[in-house]
Amino acid sequence: MILSMPELPEVEAVRQMLLPVMRGRRITQLTLHRDGLRRPFDEQLVDRVSGQRVDDIERRGKHLLMRLSSGDVVAMHLGMSGDFRIEPAGGLPDEHRQRHDHVVFELPQATVVFSDPRRFGAMDLLRPGESHAAIEAMGPEPLSAAFTADSLAAACRGRRTPIKVALLDQSVVAGVGNIYASEALHHARVSPKKAASALATATGRPRPIAVRIVDGVRAVLTRAIAREEKAYRAGRFRVYEREGSPCPRRGCGGTITRIVQTGRSTYYCPRCQH
Repeated sequence: MILSMPELPEVEAVRQMLLPVMRGRRITQLTLHRDGLRRPFDEQLVDRVSGQRVDDIERRGKHLLMRLSSGDVVAMHLGMSGDFRIEPAGGLPDEHRQRHDHVVFELPQATVVFSDPRRFGAMDLLRPGESHAAIEAMGPEPLSAAFTADSLAAACRGRRTPIKVALLDQSVVAGVGNIYASEALHHARVSPKKAASALATATGRPRPIAVRIVDGVRAVLTRAIAREEKAYRAGRFRVYEREGSPCPRRGCGGTITRIVQTGRSTYYCPRCQH
């Protein structure tokens, strides 16, 4: 199995796991077992997090935002291989610590551990009023009212890049990655090779294809969130990593094909996706 970066549904599942354990609880101690992940940790991360109450954990795109009672925010990204697990309260004894356990949040009721074998994750400390460049640049949340055919067409107007590549641009729509872009385009019956500019008329109005893609993105993400239980990849996808399989669309008769776009694998059915 090819390792893929967690996308919106997987990140939302992590948020839902952490909420009942951390929200409204005080972090008695934060422990770091290395100097950083993708980038170095803020030098004041331990001091500013330890002793603070977790007011909420939100998701923006593929980021988790841990809002603290001090007004600070810890912006967290899972990277390629990052994940959280819940251990009993009382810290993480050496005999329970795994090789890639890098960050430990101790709370009165539980110990929350962040493990990241490839260390492509990130934990950035945002002080009150401080912004995060990557988050500020994001487009609308795909399941929000702000993500519409109009917003998608406007973001894609004049772009010659393929629509699959455009959907991976987080400034177009937040949280959609390689897996769900392929899935959404299959749902919408749209070829991943079609130019993104085809979504808008010359005056910038959305074409019907933009409506179909928005509906496809919403549908595949909603389904994925509903079934996401960390049984994580097995049999969940209609086209992703199913090269050579029959197209699952009833009556199509096509075969799932793999192509490479900007170094990423794209899976689609040439027969029903035009």
